[in-house]
Amino acid sequence: MALELYHHGSSVCAAKVRFALAEKGLPWTGHYVDILKGEQFEPEFLALNPKAVVPVLVHDGVVIVESTVICEYFEEIAPERPIYPRTPLARARVRVWTKAVDEELHPACSAITYAVSHRHTILRNGAGSFDEFLAAGVNEGTAARRRKWQWIQQGLEAPGVADQIRLYDAYLHKMEQSLRDANWLVGDDFSMADIAMAPYVNRLAALAMEGLWEGGRLPNVEQWFARVQQRPTFKPAFVDWLPQALAAELRANGQRSWPEVRALLAG
Repeated sequence: MALELYHHGSSVCAAKVRFALAEKGLPWTGHYVDILKGEQFEPEFLALNPKAVVPVLVHDGVVIVESTVICEYFEEIAPERPIYPRTPLARARVRVWTKAVDEELHPACSAITYAVSHRHTILRNGAGSFDEFLAAGVNEGTAARRRKWQWIQQGLEAPGVADQIRLYDAYLHKMEQSLRDANWLVGDDFSMADIAMAPYVNRLAALAMEGLWEGGRLPNVEQWFARVQQRPTFKPAFVDWLPQALAAELRANGQRSWPEVRALLAG
């Protein structure tokens, strides 16, 4: 089984796929795509995924895109060490979480990450004019590039970012409720629901925003995340692929923005 993954260290979607690979025990070869330098817009990568996003899986020469689809694909080709529950009802409950991640939480994570940290990296690398920025990412679409431009230029003051932070916090509270009587998001067995949510909680931790659950605010989420971090698959999926310089930058930028985020949620 020849599995090749095109990915980046700070991509939450790529981290989700790496986490699933680790939990399934599947060997893979990595191709690192530096999305902060715009390597996702190179012709060679666009030939794999015209949407210009990671991750991309290539299995024996066949291209598969979309992180949740990729994880489901792993379950199909390697049913050993399952990451989905056995019963239809439990699998449905897992998919409620994965659907929420794809449709709501991921866009919120993108807004927060760009507005808090990535904007500084991109501005340092040189974003150019809006027209240049738009042309460089034409495959993303004008509306998406315009939103990113606003995040880069205005940070947390950009339109809609405050609402995305509140949405993110609402999902943390949903997790808190789901974890009242169980160790994991869907019962007492670790599953794809936990794999899907872990990168998004980890992103907040990377941005020095552990205050969203620590200090007694969301104790069940705090304990859940500690259990996730203790899994032997966590470090190779998350820590090992995030360059130290980028990790330091994420944390420093997050610490600078945390007071404003905390005040927004308190208000």
